[in-house]
Amino acid sequence: MSNPAEPQAVQARYARRDAAQDALRYQLMASASALQAQQERLRALVRLWNAHGWSSLSDLAITEVGCGAGGNLQDLLRLGASPARLRGLELIAERAAQARAALPGAVRITEGDATLAPVTEGSQHAVLAFTLFSSLLDPTFRKHMAETLWRWVAPGGGVLVYDFIVDNPRNPDVRGVPLAELRRLFPHAQVQSRRTTLAPPIARRLPAAWLAPASALLYPLRTHRLTWLAKPA
Repeated sequence: MSNPAEPQAVQARYARRDAAQDALRYQLMASASALQAQQERLRALVRLWNAHGWSSLSDLAITEVGCGAGGNLQDLLRLGASPARLRGLELIAERAAQARAALPGAVRITEGDATLAPVTEGSQHAVLAFTLFSSLLDPTFRKHMAETLWRWVAPGGGVLVYDFIVDNPRNPDVRGVPLAELRRLFPHAQVQSRRTTLAPPIARRLPAAWLAPASALLYPLRTHRLTWLAKPA
C-alpha cells in the first residue's frame, strides 16, 4: 500500500521553497541557462518521439503529472498538440490556478493527488512526468505513482520522464532518479534515454553565448535525463 501522507509531505516541502527565487531562476526571459535547458530538452523530446514514429501530436491524448504553471503544456501546444486532448494534473492549488490562467480553456487542469485523478486506463498516448519522481521521497509511493501512470498509457504509447540523475546536496527535499531506478519502476517498458541539461550551478555562471557549446563539450556534466518509456503495442 502506498503512503497516503506523501502528497501532503510534497506540499509541505514545496511550501518551504522560495517561490520568488524559483520564478526568477526558471523564467526564460530572465535566465539564459533556463532557456538553454528548455530548448535542449525540446529538441531531445522531438528526436525521441520522431524515433518512436510520431510526426504529429494533433491526434494524441497527452497528460502531464505535476504540470506546475503549465509551461510544458504550452510547449506541447507549440509542437502541435490539440488543446482539447491535453490535460494537466497538479497537486499545488496555486500552481494549478496559474496553469489555468496561462493555457487555453480547452486544456483540462485537475488539482489534487494525481494517483486519484479520474484518468481512464489505457486512454493516454503519452504521460509526462517532469521532475516528478525526484520530489517523491517515499519509495513505495514512487512505485505506486509509476504503476498509476503506466496503467493510463495505451499500448504503443509511453511515459516521458525528465529528471535529474544525481542527488542535490543543497536540497534534501529531492532525490535523484538514475536510469536504473526508472527501469525498476517501469519494468515492462522499452527504454530510450538521452542525457541533457548542463549542471545548473555551472550553467548559471556562464555567459549566454557559451551555454550551448559548453553543454555539448561537457557532456559528463549533464545532470538530467529525458527518458521515453514505451509500452509495447
